Amino acid sequence: MPRAVLELTVNGRPRQDLVAENMLLLDYLRDVAGLSGTKRGCDGGECGACTVLVDGRPRLSCSTLAHQVAGKRIETIESQMRAGRLSPLQQAFHDKLGTQCGFCTPGMIMAAEGLLRRDPNPSRDSIRTALAGNLCRCTGYVKIVEAVEAAAEPEGTSA
Repeated sequence: MPRAVLELTVNGRPRQDLVAENMLLLDYLRDVAGLSGTKRGCDGGECGACTVLVDGRPRLSCSTLAHQVAGKRIETIESQMRAGRLSPLQQAFHDKLGTQCGFCTPGMIMAAEGLLRRDPNPSRDSIRTALAGNLCRCTGYVKIVEAVEAAAEPEGTSA
């Protein structure tokens, strides 16, 4: 497979890497950039475990070619922690018990982060809609929605 230089910004750091033209963004992040927080779930764009932000908007990395995001800003779950501390959204997931096994959590948090950037005070319906593409097999989603609501409160507002 032909390879080409991919230039993009990952978690605030410019990168240039020689990668196959058919490499998925998910594989680039995990295997080239060494960021294992983005999870491989269904490999078909159905579960949301691989959600990252591309220029601030949620995107499934398992159905995006790495070269499709050339020149863009990519944010993974690793970008959420600041100075060794959980982000307000991560803290809300912890406090409200929005994490069970944790496998879906990185994708849930990144989808919720994208929502909170667009709408800092979303309704419960908006939260459910924003997270509709993210599947969790451990919970009934109540605690996850509560976590996003808690992060949206004035003192917990995300990024």
